[in-house]
Amino acid sequence: MNDFHFLHSNFERDPNAKEGTRERNAVTHKLPEIYLVEDDRILGSAIKKFLEKKSDIKVNFFNNPTDCLMELDRKIKAETVVNQSPFCLITDISFEAGGSDGLLLIDLLKERGHHFVPIVMTGFASIETAINATKKGVFHYLTKPFELEVLHELVIKAYTKKLNVPESQLNPNDIVLSRVQPIVTNQQKIKIELPTSDDIYYGMVGRSKLMKQVFERIKKVATSDSTVFINGPSGTGKELVANAIHSLSPRRSHNLVSVNCGAIPSELLESELFGHEKGAFTGAITSRKGRFEIAHRGTIFLDEIGDMPLLLQVKLLRVLQNKVIERVGSTEPTEIDVRIITATHRNLEESVQQGNFREDLYYRLNVIPIKIPALKDRREDIPLLVGHFLSKFASADGRNAIEFDDESLEMLFNYDWPGNVRELENLIERLVILRGGNLIKAGDLPVKFLTSEPKEASTLKNIITLPQDGLDLKQILSDIEDSLINQALDITGGNKNQASKLLNLNRTTLIEKMKKKGFVNANDLTI
Repeated sequence: MNDFHFLHSNFERDPNAKEGTRERNAVTHKLPEIYLVEDDRILGSAIKKFLEKKSDIKVNFFNNPTDCLMELDRKIKAETVVNQSPFCLITDISFEAGGSDGLLLIDLLKERGHHFVPIVMTGFASIETAINATKKGVFHYLTKPFELEVLHELVIKAYTKKLNVPESQLNPNDIVLSRVQPIVTNQQKIKIELPTSDDIYYGMVGRSKLMKQVFERIKKVATSDSTVFINGPSGTGKELVANAIHSLSPRRSHNLVSVNCGAIPSELLESELFGHEKGAFTGAITSRKGRFEIAHRGTIFLDEIGDMPLLLQVKLLRVLQNKVIERVGSTEPTEIDVRIITATHRNLEESVQQGNFREDLYYRLNVIPIKIPALKDRREDIPLLVGHFLSKFASADGRNAIEFDDESLEMLFNYDWPGNVRELENLIERLVILRGGNLIKAGDLPVKFLTSEPKEASTLKNIITLPQDGLDLKQILSDIEDSLINQALDITGGNKNQASKLLNLNRTTLIEKMKKKGFVNANDLTI
């Protein structure tokens, strides 16, 4: 480490200090800074947000070594090297831009006399690069992916052990967290709770006013035979509502049959709903009952009704009006006695205006509407849901149980949960499996929790602030699109059909975008 010059000249002396005080406190530190060089904008933004939140350290983020070098050269001219504050350099080793190299950046900064400690990252680890990094005096060599908490600890060690900066200056007791504008302040302690029997209603968990209103509506409509229309974002538990209505109804001793209209190809959906006769089409080697016949005297739940083709909407309207069905390939009507419950995450009123959904069918279905709130609209239920899912996935002896520190809980509370309760359940299950028996810290959460800032009253126009020197709009929009596609696939477990619905795209459009962007083989993902 002889290449670095960590002398008292790195700090500013106080000329007014008394001689004895000057000897004991020879220097006064400038505000520590980090220079981060990473061409993955999403990862770089996550690292910047995490480090600035964890410590009172300014992070200067650059997408390539050239911009970083130019900025530091500018500071040299403004301050002179002697008065320059030491800094920590965090850089990737290889960059997509031709000729860029993180290890070369380290050499150039040394030649210019900068006072710094380098930490390097790479997604392509090898013995050769590790040896080269060591020869250049690199403080630590990180292989991607890594936990952000590990990087934070390395930064603290780099400052305290190599640059002689007091840890109290890096982690002051009054760290300001206003950079992320949390909905919950540090004074409001979030505590995980196990839901009581009053908080659980037919598999649904909620103590909030919005969910209590949903529970009351279910009780009122269950005893009737009227059609029920359940509306709410994906992952809110619309099928649980349908199950509750059926379980409380006089039809509970008969079948509840569920059909996801968006998951069955349109050419097969008619046969699935109404059945078919032998020989009605190629492959129909026997007659077969449809879902409506199976649900006779019971309840049929048509999920994602907004995805039903217009031709089938006409036939469903006839079923509602006449209480009869016709199998594919038959002209004989079959009487049925079925209560119909439908659900969708789409805005059917808009679909009606756009001509994608029949207006007369919409009013037939929307006799008793039930609106399921998004998780972000009932955040007070998050601690209950976390406790509920922890008890569900942790083993009976509790050895794989997990706990959350205050910061990670705050991030769970502030996150907008586009996948709603299903996304939260998937996260808890993943953490129990991968991190069972540990304390979960902010760095253990997926990167999207670090890059996503809660929106109180903000809109999309406030997501990005335009820098004074401008930005590459095409690249930024591409990065945002990549991030949203990744999130949709993560929420749906790689199911392209469900992911396309979250993004309001045609499935084929999503697949083409994934192929064009070079995502993991789109053909390997689930349908």
